[in-house]
Parts: sequence; structure tokens; C-alpha cells
Amino acid sequence: MAGAAPETFTRHGRIRGTETAKGLAVFRGIPYAAPPFGPLRFRAPRPAPAWDGVRDATAFGPTAPKGGYAPPFDVLLPDPVVPGEDCLNLNVWTPSLDGRAPVMVWLHGGAFLNGSSAVPTYDGAAFARDGVVLVSANYRLGTDGYLALDGAPDNRGVLDQIAALRWVRDNIAAFGGDPGRVTVFGESAGAMSIAYLLAEPAARGLFHRAILQSGAHGLTVRPGTARRIAAHFAGTLGIEPTAEAFAAVPPDRLGQAQTALRADLAAHPDPAVWGEAVRTMIPFAPVADDPAAMAAATDPEVPLLVGSTTEEYRLFTVPTGAVDAVGEARLRQVAAVYGLDPDTALPVYAAARPGAGPGDLISALLTDWFFRIPAVRLAESVRRAHVYEFGWRSSAYEGKLGACHGSELPFVFDNLGISGAGTLLGPAPAPQALADAMHGAWVAFATTGDPGWPAYTAERRATLHFGGPDPAVPRLVDDPLPAERALWDGVR
Repeated sequence: MAGAAPETFTRHGRIRGTETAKGLAVFRGIPYAAPPFGPLRFRAPRPAPAWDGVRDATAFGPTAPKGGYAPPFDVLLPDPVVPGEDCLNLNVWTPSLDGRAPVMVWLHGGAFLNGSSAVPTYDGAAFARDGVVLVSANYRLGTDGYLALDGAPDNRGVLDQIAALRWVRDNIAAFGGDPGRVTVFGESAGAMSIAYLLAEPAARGLFHRAILQSGAHGLTVRPGTARRIAAHFAGTLGIEPTAEAFAAVPPDRLGQAQTALRADLAAHPDPAVWGEAVRTMIPFAPVADDPAAMAAATDPEVPLLVGSTTEEYRLFTVPTGAVDAVGEARLRQVAAVYGLDPDTALPVYAAARPGAGPGDLISALLTDWFFRIPAVRLAESVRRAHVYEFGWRSSAYEGKLGACHGSELPFVFDNLGISGAGTLLGPAPAPQALADAMHGAWVAFATTGDPGWPAYTAERRATLHFGGPDPAVPRLVDDPLPAERALWDGVR
């Protein structure tokens, strides 16, 4: 049985959490910044107000406003909604309030439009069980977090993430964590956020290691593009592209309009309207004056663990049926749009995938453009990086979904059997031995900086492959798929 409710303090006041049956302390819904509404709407985060007495921290706090996933992704990717305005909050799982344990800070994914720290898969108990203080944070999404608006600072979602990391620096010792050993980790939009933070001077010193899962550089938008997207979005709502005008739109209508805007981008990818977003398919993203300069500014001293899944893009082509609906002409068009010569590149992709159809080859090509190659480039740019690949294939959609985007998450968190985690893994049992191996590597990296395999170098390109014939024994591969990697030299 759990013991007495644990209490500790933050710089804003005392809080009371819960104790699990295994003796872990959990605190949920702790505000790290003031509610970003009213006069603080579309502003940089402000400090959370202090409180008197002991604040209850036993339930997840409000989630950031969002439109939600469209079917079938709403079933594949559960995304809880907790109403309320105090959405800049975080959660802490800790093995002991008296320790000095390494800290991991989780930034969720969701294409900068969806997601939250309340997603069941992100329960941090397994990390705390293994001696890590786990923090998960919400940040503003969509219009509130990333739309470039007159009268508002850009990248408000990134500013929220920095505010959360400052909270960790200032408060985590009271939760048994070591503020000098902070690893920030995230997936998809969360990993892309970390790539931005690695180059952001305001984030220097707030974390000491970083893990980027299925996301790196290359999915930002330039200021001109960001303003055009904002103007287009405002036009669909019949308002001006200003913070004041967007603040007057009811939240429900704004959430629905955000979902419709992304669908509009997919259906009508006109570069005159969307700029570089016609390739990223992400209308809300961090704004960067010069993405190449940002990549060059990456802090080379922060050790990294970075990688991708083998079949990332199948998440976006299999559930929609696109994998079986496209033909050779579309395949050639996609290759050209993303910078490859179809006559040169497509035979290389086909040779490694006997029997693959055009949809399969599009999925492989876009897996590289969006995820694998940016991970390789990031690993090449720092002094010490460890690279992984996750290849266990889901049984969902009769096995067609494969090792898709996001499928590694229940293994990283060691939450294979958690309730409400969605249907991404499929009906067949998932191997616990693989969760033990992958979760253990993440804990080791956060604790020592070494996940257990050699660092990546241009000479060897060592990559640990999780999910081979023996799930308990990952395989070390030197330079996987070198011919495909070489196609992107000078392109991506």
C-alpha cells in the first residue's frame, strides 16, 4: 500500500502529490508559468503566481488548446484533453525526494498541433523506478504557440519549453533531482524542438545531454513564410493576422480551424502560399531566419542520442490507404519535389526492397527526408553522438504499419501494457525484452552519457538497431543503407 501523501516545495509554494504502491512520489499539474490567457495571450511566458498553503498536485493539469487528431489517428494516437487555462504545467515522477538523481525532461510530439504530457504512454514511473527523476511538460501549440502574428513574439511554444527547463533548474533539487545532470528528450515535434534549443542561446546550460527521437533540424519556417501562412489563416477566418484579432476567436472555433488549415495545406500545396511548408506539411513550426545557420549554431559540446524508426512515414501512408493508392507517376514526382533525381534514386530504394510498390518507396524516401537523414546530419555536427534505429514492426493494419513513426515510444517508457496507450502496436504481443533493452539504454545515457554502444563517427557510422530477430539483443550496424544515405549528400 502507498504511504502518506508526499509533500515538497517549489519557489512558488508547497505542493502535495501521491505515492505509488512501489514507493515512488508523483506530482502532477505543477504550474511553471502563468496561464497564457487574457492579457498574457500570445505573450512570452510569465512567472507562475505564488500560492498560500499546500497546492494539490495529484491530477494532470489543463492541456494546451488544440484541435485534436482526425480519424484514424485519434484512435492510433490517444490525446487526452484536460480543460482549463493553467496549461503551462509539468509533472514529476521521482524515486526519492532526498536524492540527487539524474533528471530527464520529456517534450511530447504532435506536429506542434497536438499532444500533451497527459498521454498515458508518457507515464514516468518506469524511469523513476530505475533511479531517474522524470519531468514531462506541456507547451503552447498551434496558433497560440507558433503562428507568427503582428504584436506577438515568435516561437512562443519554444519560449514555454525554455521556461519549463528554467523551472527544472530552480526547483528540481526539492524533488531529489540533480540540476547539473539534466537530459532533455523528445519525439517528433518534441525532438525538433530540442534541435532548436540546441542552437538557442537562451537555452544554454539548462540541459547537459539530449535525446532526439524521430526529429532533428530542417522543419522550421522562415519569417516570410510564417507571415504568409498567418495571413492565409487569418483570411480563412475573416480576421486580420494580429494577436488581438486571433485572441477574439473562440477557442473551439480556432482549434477546428487549425485542423482544417493543415488539411488545406495537404490538399492545395501551393508554394506561393505555403513556401517551404509544402514539403514539411507542418503549417505551425518554429520560425528561423536561416535554418542552415541555426543548424550550424548547434552546441557541439552537448552529448546526443539521436535516431529514427525504420519505417517512419508508414504512419502517414498506411492508415489513410495512400500506400496502396499512389502510382509510379506520383512516386517520381515526390522524389523530384524532395530533391532527388528519380532515375538515379528510385532504383537504389527499390533494390533494397524487393517487391515494393510505389507507395512503399514513397514511404521509404520520405522516412529518409523527414527523419533519418536529419538525424545523421545532427550526429555528424557534434563531438559526441550515439545513433540508434528502431526496427520492430507493429502488427497493426495486418502488419503493414511496420516500424512506423512513434512506435518506439511505449518501449522507451517501458509502458507496453499501459491502459489507454492506443492501437499503434497492433494486436500481437510486443516484446518486453525490447522494452528492457531500449528503456535501459535511455536510462544509461541520462545517468552516465553512454547508452552502451560506440559513438557515431564519419569513419564508422555505428548505429544500434533495436528490434532484430532477438529483441533482447540489439544489433550494432556500421553505416546502414549507405547507398541511400549517399543519395542525400548535398540535398538534405
